[in-house]
Amino acid sequence: MKNKLFALMLAFSTFSVQAQSNTTDSIMANTMRGNGKIYVVISIILTILTGLILYVYSLDKKISKLEKND
Repeated sequence: MKNKLFALMLAFSTFSVQAQSNTTDSIMANTMRGNGKIYVVISIILTILTGLILYVYSLDKKISKLEKND
């Protein structure tokens, strides 16, 4: 049952991706690149991802430490 649901969700997500037009995305990307804002967006995304990776790594260390104590 879960595999069928997953396959159905995957199929619908590919249809929605194909339905989007590329002209809007390229205009927005070109505008942000032209204004220099794309670098701000990329730096914010990288900062958030780095924080999440460090948080997961620290949780892994804490969990490993707790597992060894038991």
